[in-house]
Amino acid sequence: MGCFVFKPNTKKKKTSSLNDHFTHGCKGAETSDIRFRLFHDLWNKTKTDIEILQDELNKKVLDSLLDFTRKCSITRQHSNWASQMRASEIPTAALMLGVNVPDHDMTFQSLSELLQQSVTPHVVSVQAKECAGKLIHNMEKRVLERLMDTLVAAADDEEEEEIEAAALQQSDTPVHRSVHCSLSVLCEWYNTQTKVGPKSSTPGKKRSSPSKDQYPPVVIIFKDLEAFNQKVLQDFILICSRYVERLPLMFIFGIATSPSTIQHMLPHSVSSLLCIELFQSLSCTHHLATVIDKLILTPKFPFKLSGKVMQVLISLFLYHDFSVRNFIKGVQLALLEHFHSQPLSVLCCKKKEALRNLAQLSHGDLERIRQLPSFTRYTGHWSKFKILCGQKCLHALTSSLPRYPLGKQIRELHLICLEKNVWETEDYQSAMKLLKMLAKDELIALLQKCTEILQPIKSKMMKSAFVQLEDMLNKFKQLDGEMGEASSLTSPLKNFQKKTDLFQLQKALLEMNESRRSKKQSPYENLRSDVLEFIDNLVKSHLPPPESQTLNEVCYYSSSSSVRRHLNATPRTSIQAALSSPYYYLPNESLQTDDGSVSNAAPDICIVHKLHLECGRLINLYDWMQAYSTVVSAAEGNDPDSDNFGKFSSARFIRAVSELEFLGFIKSTKQKTDHVARLTWGGC
Repeated sequence: MGCFVFKPNTKKKKTSSLNDHFTHGCKGAETSDIRFRLFHDLWNKTKTDIEILQDELNKKVLDSLLDFTRKCSITRQHSNWASQMRASEIPTAALMLGVNVPDHDMTFQSLSELLQQSVTPHVVSVQAKECAGKLIHNMEKRVLERLMDTLVAAADDEEEEEIEAAALQQSDTPVHRSVHCSLSVLCEWYNTQTKVGPKSSTPGKKRSSPSKDQYPPVVIIFKDLEAFNQKVLQDFILICSRYVERLPLMFIFGIATSPSTIQHMLPHSVSSLLCIELFQSLSCTHHLATVIDKLILTPKFPFKLSGKVMQVLISLFLYHDFSVRNFIKGVQLALLEHFHSQPLSVLCCKKKEALRNLAQLSHGDLERIRQLPSFTRYTGHWSKFKILCGQKCLHALTSSLPRYPLGKQIRELHLICLEKNVWETEDYQSAMKLLKMLAKDELIALLQKCTEILQPIKSKMMKSAFVQLEDMLNKFKQLDGEMGEASSLTSPLKNFQKKTDLFQLQKALLEMNESRRSKKQSPYENLRSDVLEFIDNLVKSHLPPPESQTLNEVCYYSSSSSVRRHLNATPRTSIQAALSSPYYYLPNESLQTDDGSVSNAAPDICIVHKLHLECGRLINLYDWMQAYSTVVSAAEGNDPDSDNFGKFSSARFIRAVSELEFLGFIKSTKQKTDHVARLTWGGC
């Protein structure tokens, strides 16, 4: 009898399963296919934009690394290598990536691809978990296997010999057995790869010299340097230094903490064998800020996050792992949840496609529109474009103020506008008072920034605002020849730049307000008041919170609790919920109970967990097993009066207890050998 394995089409299966999961339990099943397609298209486009943006952010440091490898390779091939550095020195690039470890894989993948395309085909990446143990041959094995694309076995390792024996049965898989030092095998392989014969067989002509790229370097990337075993890393560097003259090796260290890590991990006798050059990548906070500003807050991304959801994602980024990759996963989760739970998300797309989808809505979908809270308190027209434009203009006006900036970055102001009426905040009112104290040149510079933001906008309302702002700017310029006072005015804010005492600043503002009340305003001051009043009206009409706008549910996702539950997981709570209520995870009707108890048909570990909650600090294993056998026998329908009642395979109980111990609910104790100690609190 034979056993045959048929591998399914994983790509097709993955797509269909996601679609089935999306459709299952989806509100508004009539439009589920349309919403799934919209989600799929929008996410693919977003993912592509993010990858392009990340490539642009990493371009500078990756280009520097490429130049470094090229320079070292050319120096080795076309100059006196010994005069540039000692023969045992290995060119090493220390790449500072930051503590956002989940993002490092993408950077190293881009680096490997660029190196293979433009510098050398011999690039290998290793991680600490792949080189586990205290034996040097584990690291050598990984390096050789990936460089040579073959299986490598150690001569004195039984496990490696078994791998080799299995590989010998496959005629198309070559195997190299390492001897005293496996790098000698790598040298032989490299010489074979770079061996060049004469280009011409014509008599009298000399053999041609190797080309520029004839001896490409062998680049070894250590992705997580801090996690490597120090002794293994030191031995590997010592061995490699003996082969530098025969093998053009280069190292790239991925460092998450600081450059001093190299000094802590490698003694001077080892670090002196490396010719180290430091490279610094962009900080993860700058990376996230760029993704938010150039993608999340732009009109080309129709899906929007509410203020609470943004706060959850940013808090997880700042207080958990600093991972931009995980932040993007959170955006993807919110996008999936929005299209899954909101039937009207079919309108969350471009205008033409939204109108086309609107025509396909059923009577039930239209009734959902009528019942939306935002529709019932209908106040007027709403546009994402107006909101984003207004935020940019307000940010341009207030970001440079000394004491009351409404966010140094546009995303900070965006969060304020998402949560409340920005014109009702104390910072906004103080910022407007400071704007009323600006001199003509300073105010004109800020207004010109606003006109640059409004100029490319095609909206009629934004065009009207642009025209009015241009007229006011022209009036300011006309004051040059008419009012010498306006041109000679200096900004009182310049005197406040050096003042760090908030009380003194507030006192000066009050004194200036009192003096202005008793003084007749100049034409410049009148015009300045008109401009600021116009801006204030613009803010109040275009920057209300999205929750107060009509049909905001179409594009805005506000379920912060769902995002927090999925991304900020609490493993212990989830495990206890699964053991106490298995029906929540296993939709089997026999597991459903009303009084909070566990069904006797539940998995063994659930029954054992339920019984252990009824015990004290120390649990007698025999009594525990007897109680378990009674529950299991009743579940199997055995007669309580029969001789077989209570008899079962003890292996099931032992396995369930072992699983509880592995999960951290109990532990063995030395007080009593036939007891275990309970590590949880609370009863039934």
